[in-house]
Amino acid sequence: MTFNIFKITLILVFVGIFYSCQTEKSIVVNYPETKKVDTADTYFGTKVKDPYRWLENDRSRETEAWVEKENKATFNYLNKIPYRDSLKERITELWNYEKVSAPHREGDFVYFSKNNGLQDQSIIYRYKKDQNPSQAEVFLDPNKFSDDGTTSLGTMSFSENGKKLAYSISEGGSDWRKVLVMNVKNKKIVEDTLVDIKFSGISWKANKGFFYSSYDKPKGSQLSAKTDQHKLYYHKLGTSQEKDKLIYGGKKSEKHRYVGGGVTEDNRFLMISASNSTSGNELYIKDLSKENNELKTILENESTDTYVLDNQGDQLFLVTNSSFAHNLTY
Repeated sequence: MTFNIFKITLILVFVGIFYSCQTEKSIVVNYPETKKVDTADTYFGTKVKDPYRWLENDRSRETEAWVEKENKATFNYLNKIPYRDSLKERITELWNYEKVSAPHREGDFVYFSKNNGLQDQSIIYRYKKDQNPSQAEVFLDPNKFSDDGTTSLGTMSFSENGKKLAYSISEGGSDWRKVLVMNVKNKKIVEDTLVDIKFSGISWKANKGFFYSSYDKPKGSQLSAKTDQHKLYYHKLGTSQEKDKLIYGGKKSEKHRYVGGGVTEDNRFLMISASNSTSGNELYIKDLSKENNELKTILENESTDTYVLDNQGDQLFLVTNSSFAHNLTY
């Protein structure tokens, strides 16, 4: 068996080398010339040249023209690869199977997503809890969000009674999202669209509103301008976004790259996770049953990953890699 696998591997390697050689001989790439400018900065007495800084202006006509030339050169090469179509056909064949998610109940309905195999985005279906799943109807079809298919569905979150849905959309692949609120009974949008939301979940406080996260809208390009202080907000239904309450992240001492908030299933606590990287987080808690209750600290450093799994009254169940988990109390 080892010998056969070794033989197959060698064959594939030689085939790859053959095609690579053929491609290199038959395809010539004419790379566009990239302009250099006389730009430099001095750091601690050392002059550092930066001749391509003009490309950082991603909205300029010069940058746009450069990208068009680069794309032309790239696709001129890719379109001439002799085995590209066969690879595409094989990948399409492998991906072309029906995908169905696990169902979940929200209010009077059961929801699930399904993709026939080659759809750009899965479609959200639903059926009433006393119906047969075969009677499911289309609830939300992200493939119809835009004519060119560049608007995608992000996070979905239902209110406690299942009568409202808050969901985010991304336009053109942007990290900046919009959040819409829908009445699930008639599938009508019932709130003004929330805008300029980035790297955010959506967590409802019962049926009255929800928490979300974002940065202040940057000056200049949203694609390249700096965003480094994440903030947690609360949006109350029936009010405008400009009246949303800032919960965490407004102070210098609360500055973090990522901030997220989640409400426990009993609507008792708001849990806030704050971090500056993808590993390690601070953890805070707010008792929502008490008006204007202060935030309390559970973890004040980012040396471990710790999240709330559930609660039973005042007792929290945490998932953590901390070796001092027995000292974490509320």
